[in-house]
Amino acid sequence: MPPKLPSDLRPTEDFPGLRVKGGTRYSRSQGDYLCGGCGAEDHANGDDDVKALVNDWTANHGVAHRKGR
Repeated sequence: MPPKLPSDLRPTEDFPGLRVKGGTRYSRSQGDYLCGGCGAEDHANGDDDVKALVNDWTANHGVAHRKGR
C-alpha cells in the first residue's frame, strides 16, 4: 500500500515547489510556492491571484530560475 500523503502539501525547505489547490463553490482557490534555488516564497488566494502566482513561479522561479546556472 502506498504511503498516505500529508494533509498539508505546502512547499517546505525539504520539498520546495509550487502547490495549487482549486476552489470549490464553498472555498477559493489557493496557491503557494517556495523556490529551492533562491528561497523566495509566496501565497495567494482567489483565481486571479493564484494565476498571477503561477505566472511568477513560471517566469522567475522553478525551471526558469535554474536556467541561469
